[in-house]
Amino acid sequence: MPRILTYNVHRCLGTDGQLSPTRIADVIAAFEPDVVALQELDVGRARTGGVDQAHAIAKALGMQVHFHASLRVLEEEYGNAILTHRPSELVKAAALPGLPGLEPRGALWAAINIGGAEVQVINTHLGLRRHERLAQVDTLLGAHWLGHQACREPVILVGDLNATPRSRAYRRLAAHLWDAQAQVGSSRPKATFPSRLPMLRLDHVFVSRAIRVLRVETVRTPLARVASDHLPLLVEFQVAQGKRHKPRLAYAQE
Repeated sequence: MPRILTYNVHRCLGTDGQLSPTRIADVIAAFEPDVVALQELDVGRARTGGVDQAHAIAKALGMQVHFHASLRVLEEEYGNAILTHRPSELVKAAALPGLPGLEPRGALWAAINIGGAEVQVINTHLGLRRHERLAQVDTLLGAHWLGHQACREPVILVGDLNATPRSRAYRRLAAHLWDAQAQVGSSRPKATFPSRLPMLRLDHVFVSRAIRVLRVETVRTPLARVASDHLPLLVEFQVAQGKRHKPRLAYAQE
């Protein structure tokens, strides 16, 4: 069954102070996901040795990469990526609304062919302030993202939402999509942050009705506990029959 993994990699800086995209790739590779959504990647930044972390991790995994820079200063970039070894196409990559003086936020959307089904995957990293998160969620639910006619079943939205299930941002998303962890129902929901002693559910996978969630796992290997300050969240799923659309052309890229 296909698997999707979402992971805030903290610019590949571990809790032990070591900087290692290779270690991040090793954490991911052990679980053989079909789709990987990464947040907090550095590309060509002096602070992380000028490495293109998105492409370095994708190369180590043998995957194609779609990257969107939420922050760009001269030649340095910082943002999110979707990686996959399945046929895929970037549909949209754009900034999300923010507040002056705060870190810019963004999202990217890729159409990925998984076993003959075109799955719409959106990856994002929301802000730290409640009001900016709500504005960002409203944008994602609006006509240019989840509300767009091209964003039809099956749909998966993933990422570090900086929001717990008690938050308004989470509840607003949960009114339109299902929390993958809630769909399993057989065990207590799994926290992802901080990685050494996870207490908060900040990283989420939301799915549409056409996605059947089979298994949810927080990756708690010894390597995952030190590779980043977040743990990866892995979801194994199945696409419902009758929801298999032919690939379509990308409608917008920014």
